[in-house]
Amino acid sequence: MTRLRLVGFSANLQRPSKTRALVEAIAEETAARLPVEVRLFDVVDAGPGLGAAWARADLPLPARRIVEAIEEADGLIVGSPVYKGAYTGLFKHLFDFVEPGALVNRPVALAATGGGPRHALVVEHALRPLFGFFSALAVPSAVYASDADFQDGVLAAPAIRARVAEAADQLAGLLGHGAGLREQPVARAAGAGR
Repeated sequence: MTRLRLVGFSANLQRPSKTRALVEAIAEETAARLPVEVRLFDVVDAGPGLGAAWARADLPLPARRIVEAIEEADGLIVGSPVYKGAYTGLFKHLFDFVEPGALVNRPVALAATGGGPRHALVVEHALRPLFGFFSALAVPSAVYASDADFQDGVLAAPAIRARVAEAADQLAGLLGHGAGLREQPVARAAGAGR
């Protein structure tokens, strides 16, 4: 039996990154609960040509491979640093190239990092609606961590580590019960939903 494919994608613009550390923590906790093959990507892995791409055919090869890995994953962990109350522009730009039906019923753990607590609702007001558009199954427990929750780049706050474990439990539960099955979206009647 092949292992389930879990892809973590972090929208960090530099390394090392608190956002990457948070995505890794969720991936490690999920892998401790379920045998998965974990692949981690950062937006910087997409290369400098990502921002210049206007169509999927324009994507540089590294960015195209990330989009394909996201589309082929059985489950996702996505995280973004918060800038001006939302995820990064390049995070959204990369997901603009993901096929609308590719993530239907795919379990997704949502995560974000920011300078302080005032950005905590970004997971509910920005990330959750984005993955709702894709008809993905965002796990109920999203994880937000602020700068104070890290010590020397490592997630240290017990309350946030508990939230990571909760999100990993939910993600592993959905993956283990086959929620990540690739289903085709329901066809709409002509003109419906416009």
